[in-house]
Amino acid sequence: MAQRPPATRVPAATPPTRGRWFRILVGAAVFVGTTTLLTTTFLYFHYSSLIDEKLKNGPFPNTSMIFAAPKSVAVGDELTVPSVVSTLRNAGYSESENNRLGWYRVEGNSVRILSGPDASPDVESVLLAIDNDKATSIVSLSDQTSRRQISLPPELITNLFDQKREKRRILGFKDLPRTLVDAVTSVEDKRFFEHAGFDPLRILKAIYVDIKERRAAEGASTITQQLARNLWLTLDKNWKRKFEELAITLILEQKLSKEEIFEYYANQVDLGRRGSFAIRGFGEAAQAFLGKDVRSLTLPEAAMLAGTIQRPSFTSPIRWPERAKQRRNLVLQLMRDNGKITDKAYAEAIATPMTVVKGGGESSDAPYFIDLVNDSLQNEFQDYDFQSRGFRIYTSLDPELQRDAQEAVQIGMKKVDEALEKRKKKNAGPAQVALVAIDPSNGQIRALVGGRSYGASQLNRAQARRQPGSVFKPFVYAAALKNRTFTPASIVDDEPTQFWFGSQLYEPDNHESHFFGKVT
Repeated sequence: MAQRPPATRVPAATPPTRGRWFRILVGAAVFVGTTTLLTTTFLYFHYSSLIDEKLKNGPFPNTSMIFAAPKSVAVGDELTVPSVVSTLRNAGYSESENNRLGWYRVEGNSVRILSGPDASPDVESVLLAIDNDKATSIVSLSDQTSRRQISLPPELITNLFDQKREKRRILGFKDLPRTLVDAVTSVEDKRFFEHAGFDPLRILKAIYVDIKERRAAEGASTITQQLARNLWLTLDKNWKRKFEELAITLILEQKLSKEEIFEYYANQVDLGRRGSFAIRGFGEAAQAFLGKDVRSLTLPEAAMLAGTIQRPSFTSPIRWPERAKQRRNLVLQLMRDNGKITDKAYAEAIATPMTVVKGGGESSDAPYFIDLVNDSLQNEFQDYDFQSRGFRIYTSLDPELQRDAQEAVQIGMKKVDEALEKRKKKNAGPAQVALVAIDPSNGQIRALVGGRSYGASQLNRAQARRQPGSVFKPFVYAAALKNRTFTPASIVDDEPTQFWFGSQLYEPDNHESHFFGKVT
């Protein structure tokens, strides 16, 4: 009898072992880790390339610089050491031997002036000796021979502004006075030189203050974060922008030194407006608000500029001097608390009155003249990009005469306003003005004011076409007398007259068409 084979038992399903779960977890971890690594690598190279592209040729347009006419100095001229130093500083010279324009050194009653590789070709290195407020000797440093006369380096009027009407004067970190660096870090990021781009203590403090005040009352952005936001990002407050700011900040801290980060920040920071221009960076702000080189800033002046960073429009030293002073004093207090200045220096600084440059900064910048130069360049050199190729443009402007012209306009227009007020003319509108000073020997423009306020109106009235009226008469009389066409005793007919220029008729008219007949 055949036997049935024994039935095969199918083993019952068993739950996964620990080893299987371990393999699953390891696989998931490897997947997540690989994905994170690839994403991080992609983002790093993406934002790193954005940074490299921006910094490749410098983060700011290499705008052309416009210089005034050089000032001539001869042996025997009235001169002082401080006035020479002021001229050199205005020309962009400094005491640093690394300055490409040039550097100087005061040696008692003498000033040693050395030109750099980027100096004006007409300026040579000399030792200028001064005694009793007069130039006593000029010695060339190239051949040790005496000179009767030299040209001091031409003063830098301004940089050509870009299409956004932003103006800046590029500075290196070494150009920034230590007081300014201490003032900025004290109020904006006191642990800037210690942290790696973020300040955890400040973030915690900001969270605490925001919760306590139930509003966004405390900021926590470091200087590096502000730079990342200002140079690469928009001001939109969303998570995408915050993430991008985080990524760029970390990469910046890796690629650049703290000094380089601060240098870029010092040239980019928004410090408000002056007239119709946006002021960017401490170099331009020092000139626009204080009329001086950033290297010459005093402690209270440095604190005032640092205090403007947070709310430049609200604390503008031009429009709101009291607000600017309060903010300045807060910066000074923080500098004292952080050990950057002594109690004595603090007391002296807060007792210093607020001072800003008068005349809207127009006497030093000569904006109407600069517009004239800019228009001339664009007309004659259409194929050149003067806003990004770093040209050096030398002009005929006399800085001292320009300042005198601006002051004369302010004084004169004040008297005109008073006279119009007495007449009580309704709907007359503000009076306007134009002033041009020309060198009669060569026709070069030495000073130019095209209106009473460039900030209010950029129309250059010195170029506006209008009837000259009686202003033209002295020139006609002078030409007639010089050529002996007429004498002061000549009798002429004051009657309607026609002049033809090609096919165009010119028929001058008297006031109210009233003619006097025979006149002298």
